[in-house]
Amino acid sequence: MMHDNDSSAVVVGIDTHADTHHVAVITNYGRPLVDVMVPATASGYREALALVGEYSQVDKVGIECTGSYGAGITRKFLDAGYTVVEVNQPNRFDRRRRGKTDQFDAYAAAEAVLSGRATALPKGNDGLVESLRVLRTTRSAAVRDRTAAINQIRAMLVSAPESLRQKYRGLTTSRLVAALAATRPPAQPVTAAESTAVCLRHLARRYKFLDEQVADLLRQITRLLDDHAPALMEVYGAGPDSVAQLLITAGDNPERMRSERHFAALTGASPIPASSGKTNRYRLNRGGDRQANSALHHIVLVRMHYETRTREYVERRIAEGKTKREIMRCLKRYVAREVFPILKSTLEPNLGAKTLDKAI
Repeated sequence: MMHDNDSSAVVVGIDTHADTHHVAVITNYGRPLVDVMVPATASGYREALALVGEYSQVDKVGIECTGSYGAGITRKFLDAGYTVVEVNQPNRFDRRRRGKTDQFDAYAAAEAVLSGRATALPKGNDGLVESLRVLRTTRSAAVRDRTAAINQIRAMLVSAPESLRQKYRGLTTSRLVAALAATRPPAQPVTAAESTAVCLRHLARRYKFLDEQVADLLRQITRLLDDHAPALMEVYGAGPDSVAQLLITAGDNPERMRSERHFAALTGASPIPASSGKTNRYRLNRGGDRQANSALHHIVLVRMHYETRTREYVERRIAEGKTKREIMRCLKRYVAREVFPILKSTLEPNLGAKTLDKAI
């Protein structure tokens, strides 16, 4: 039945969990209308859409955790043509005063959208950005585990019996791993030396397996970037890992792509005043997305070592009395300004007209 007893719009709030979602509807002046709990399944999503579809005018739909528990229902509401807003967390004052339930959190999500506290657009869960995210996340985990494996190998060799230490002393990482992986220790070790040899072989084989994963995932990331973001790959000093991270950061925050100043703040590359008395200076920005800032940092390091123009700039600024940190802050800002239009042109098809209209 269509609820159209007045012409006012309604606002929807959804509290999401792994197994269930709670949907609440309020009027555009905050009066609760109805709430219902639905399962986090395809049938539950249809039930939620049917409930919301009973109202002729739906202003916005506020959903918690659009990138995790709420990803599925977010896609359904976006496909149905609703304007979805991400709600990051409930109002802490209301939670302390009124307690916490799923019903309350759903109404709190709707109230956050109605009051304007929640304005962020939901993260995209398909397309180039999401592909890069899952590939880069998996690769980063593999790199971390690979580093842990080689560190464990070296630590075990330090305390290993002299016969093992002498055999592998002075080898490079690649030769050490290859030698250990090819060993044939006893299948049923008894002594400490035999047990150590078995563990070293397992660690070496784990390292080789993870090394192959890292290389394969990097090839997949590079292929995607070569196909969809060739202009970014041509930026001097930008490798696949840095380009992928910048695209992920920009794609996760489409509302922050209004200008290169906003993008610089998002990546922690905007100047922060740190003046006092007769000293006028700016310091490094420790805010923003730190992984994106790290990507800019790697680009700057490559340019400082290999690009003639950047090396001349560094020498000139050092002669002016600037510190290395201040110079790198300036260079990060320049790189952010350089890559912003390329990022925006790459992501515009994925951001969609709704995002661009909001940015304007």
